[in-house]
Amino acid sequence: MNEGTLERQQTAGAPPAPAATGQRVVVLTQGGPNPEILINALKRHFPDLVVIEERPESKRLILRRKARRTGWPKALGQLATMAVSKFGKPLARRRADEIIRQYHVDPRPDPSILRIRIDSANGPKFRQLLSELAPAVLFLVSCRILKPATLRAIRCPVLNFHAGINPAYRGQHGGYWARVMDDEENFGATVHLVDAGVDTGDVLYQVRVTPSRKDSMHTYPLLLTAAGTGIAVRGVGAALSGKLRRQKTTKQRSRQWTHPTIWRWFWIGISRGIW
Repeated sequence: MNEGTLERQQTAGAPPAPAATGQRVVVLTQGGPNPEILINALKRHFPDLVVIEERPESKRLILRRKARRTGWPKALGQLATMAVSKFGKPLARRRADEIIRQYHVDPRPDPSILRIRIDSANGPKFRQLLSELAPAVLFLVSCRILKPATLRAIRCPVLNFHAGINPAYRGQHGGYWARVMDDEENFGATVHLVDAGVDTGDVLYQVRVTPSRKDSMHTYPLLLTAAGTGIAVRGVGAALSGKLRRQKTTKQRSRQWTHPTIWRWFWIGISRGIW
């Protein structure tokens, strides 16, 4: 198995031409190195780009929401995995640097990009900003789910970057779960239209890659983001040119995934070597 090499791309035709002057792209995100990779890639192709950063939800609120859905034991187990994953990222720094060099991407914020900070994308300020900015396309990456009322107020195509292959690996940690399910053929990322569901909108582009033996939950999202810059550019270009085409996906069962609990994560890692 090749280590971290780009193996298969499901795209159609050549990349769309860059946007004409005045065709503004707005990116909605909660920030972080992985979203910055996509922001920088989009900025190179679409100079009239603005970033709206929303404040992340508190861990307490996220925990309570998970507990209502799955119960407190599972919610606390998932929170423990999130904590361990966060503290384990420095241990994967060398592999992360390899991915950045291999794909020639930049995770550093570009100070020349206009950035506007808000509390929530589902609040009135966000709708007001979109009215003032009048984007031709809204691109989402690492942000909260937009409520139906918010989506109805948006007057342009809304695209999302998802680090997983839809519809089989919607939700969280798509790359990790593809490996756990012995389905590395579907270790990849998706750019899709946004609807009221969780990663349920029509698929536009997908890219599949082969993870390295050195990859883990700490680097899967970075690998998929770095490999996915091309489909992000293609998706936005198609939206700006009015040539969005829904792609036919394989007949996969649609499933939404969440964080593994700490005990399941350790068991899979020890017994199968998938971390």
